[in-house]
Amino acid sequence: MRIYEGSPRQDFEEVLRSLGAYLDQRGMKDVLLLEVPDGFIVQGLALVGASSSAWSESMGQVETETMTFSDEDVAKFMDEAIARRGQGSVETPGLAGGHEDAFRIIGRYIDEQRPRDIFFFEQDGAFVVRLHHATQTGSRHTLAEFTRDDITALIAQGSALRKPDTKPESPKTARA
Repeated sequence: MRIYEGSPRQDFEEVLRSLGAYLDQRGMKDVLLLEVPDGFIVQGLALVGASSSAWSESMGQVETETMTFSDEDVAKFMDEAIARRGQGSVETPGLAGGHEDAFRIIGRYIDEQRPRDIFFFEQDGAFVVRLHHATQTGSRHTLAEFTRDDITALIAQGSALRKPDTKPESPKTARA
């Protein structure tokens, strides 16, 4: 991302996690994400027009929705995500979900690769990631695939990667 260029670490893990949380709130599925010079373009399937009342229930329709997020939008999503931490996950019953955790895992992988720009798409919980690397010797693209099982296993391992709490230990009392 352009807002992180030149910094010691591009934090795609946090950025994608925040975008994923936003998409989970919107009930998006089968997401495509493309990095552009000033942010991201995201396209996915959304359930629109669903409603229920005492007299009827409407299933709604699945429509393709395309959104553009500037670097400022992403920064706002990150601030909102940090403010929500520790309050439990945001779940919308009956709608797609799990992008927050899956995008975090993909972001961690991307951070390790240090690409110039990114593109990925998700279908039914599996991801194909294309990374563009630019070096002094030229540029190249790399592809990686994460199956649904890969993502599930990496999410399960995620807690082991977190930093342990550094609470001060209580002083030991001496017995006489």
